[in-house]
Amino acid sequence: MTTIAILSDIHGNKYALDRVIDDMSAKQIDGLVLLGDLIDYGMQSNEIIEYFSLHNPYPVFVNIWGNHEREIITEEYSGFSSERGEVCARYTRSILTRSSIDYLKTKVNPEGKEELIIGEKSILAVHGSLMDPYWKSIFPDDLRGDYKQYDYVLSGHSHIPHWFAEFYPVEDPLYRNKKRVVFINPGSVGQPRNHSPRAQYTLLDVDTGAVEMRTVEYDVPAAMNLFKDKPVDSFYGERLERGV
Repeated sequence: MTTIAILSDIHGNKYALDRVIDDMSAKQIDGLVLLGDLIDYGMQSNEIIEYFSLHNPYPVFVNIWGNHEREIITEEYSGFSSERGEVCARYTRSILTRSSIDYLKTKVNPEGKEELIIGEKSILAVHGSLMDPYWKSIFPDDLRGDYKQYDYVLSGHSHIPHWFAEFYPVEDPLYRNKKRVVFINPGSVGQPRNHSPRAQYTLLDVDTGAVEMRTVEYDVPAAMNLFKDKPVDSFYGERLERGV
C-alpha cells in the first residue's frame, strides 16, 4: 500500500502546518503531495519554506507552484483581483530570504501541475485545473477540463475540500464502458474557507482508494497575532477565526 498526504494552500501559516505535521506523525505515510501556495497571506512564508527544505522527514512526490508563487516569483502581481491581495503579495516578496526564493525557483515545479504514476495508478496534481493551473479551481459541477486519462486528480486553490468521483464514457465493456476518476481537494492547511477554522489536509491510499479528510485544531489566535503592525490588510488575519 502507498499512502500519500495531500497538502495545499499552507499560505505562510506555520502554526497550522506544525499541527498537521503532528497529526501526520501518528499515521503511516509514504510521501507528500504539495499542491501549491506554500507562501503569502500568512506571516510565516520563510518558516514554511525552511521546514520543507531542511526539516521535512517525508519524501516529496510532488511540489508545484500555486498562483501565489507564480505572481511573487515573477513579480507580475497582475492576477490578483484586489488591491489588498497585491499589497500583501508585494510585502511577502519583500521579506522572502534569498534561500526561500532559491527554493521556490529550483525545488518547486513552476508549471502548476505535474503527473505521476504510483503503482498502476495515474495521478494528476494541479493547483487549479487543466483550464488554468493557477487561477481556475475544479468544482464538482465545473471540472474545467477533461481528466479521463487519470485515476486520481488532486487539486487545490479553492480552499474548499471535496472528494467525489466522475465516470467518463469509454470503450471498456468489463466496466460497463465507464472510467472512474476520483477528484480530491484537501482544503487549505493555513487559510480554510469552508467555514471551519481548522487546518485541513487529506490522506489517500492510492492502492485501495481509501480517502481520509483530516481537520486539525491549531493556535488560531497566535497566527492572527502575527498580523499586528504589519503593512497588510488585517482581513487576512481576521478571516482565520471563522474559516472564510
